[in-house]
Amino acid sequence: MGFKEMFNLARVPSILLLGALYVAYVLIGGVIFWHLEGQLGTRDVGYIIEQKQNLLNKYTCLNAVQDASKAGISLRSNYTTDGFWKFTTSAVFAATVVTTIGYGNISPRSSGGQIFCVFFALFGIPLNIVVLNRVGKYMLAIERNISDFLEGKMNHNTRWIHFISYLSGMVLFFVVPMLVFQNQEGWTYSQAIYYCFITLSTIGFGDFVADNNPEKTYPDWYSILTACWIFFGLAWLALVINHSIEILERINNQLKGWWGSKNPKEGSANAEDNHNTEPETDTSCYEANY
Repeated sequence: MGFKEMFNLARVPSILLLGALYVAYVLIGGVIFWHLEGQLGTRDVGYIIEQKQNLLNKYTCLNAVQDASKAGISLRSNYTTDGFWKFTTSAVFAATVVTTIGYGNISPRSSGGQIFCVFFALFGIPLNIVVLNRVGKYMLAIERNISDFLEGKMNHNTRWIHFISYLSGMVLFFVVPMLVFQNQEGWTYSQAIYYCFITLSTIGFGDFVADNNPEKTYPDWYSILTACWIFFGLAWLALVINHSIEILERINNQLKGWWGSKNPKEGSANAEDNHNTEPETDTSCYEANY
């Protein structure tokens, strides 16, 4: 066995390399944001707490409300978190930058943080598109392999497998997160499902943001779970959007054929084209969101 064959056998799949690069990129970005913005937030905490106390005593320092909220300080008690620019929240912020969600609940305030954010997004957004595209293709391939396997075992068409796949994705990326957010954030079910869709569709209004309430102490796993849910949920929802586009294109072609059948010449031409042309399947994933 030559060196080339040994290298091919030991070669790590490219999706794992891309995934490792993606995770490392986001974590490194989170560390840099943490150091650039965290110290600034720590210096401001004492001043903002004093302003908040004046607000509660005199009801005149209304400008402190926005500052306290931005720094992650509770307005109703003396309890406060470590601020929004902890490592976990900084890493989640880095993920929202490269995925273009951009809630707007926190943003860099230092000059270094703002400049770094520009270059971090410049290289991070294309990397995010490439990785999610590959992940979406793998998810699509797994679904098709399962469908083909069951179809071979049952000896008949199993189109209902696709429906079960979509239903499973809905449960995994919408129903389960909805229950988690309802429990951790105290949101209603409608608010939680609304947040799930606004996040995974990258709309990101910012009216509801997970791991963002200064009145609560969140477990350490919560931010990690939220980041993983965003990553895989984006790939899944983009895949669903591409399937929806494919279905709409097929309906459009059928309508064209139906209207064209009123003209005998056009109808025969369309029928011949449809007979000779195989339907194509678009396996692209994340481009639907851009």
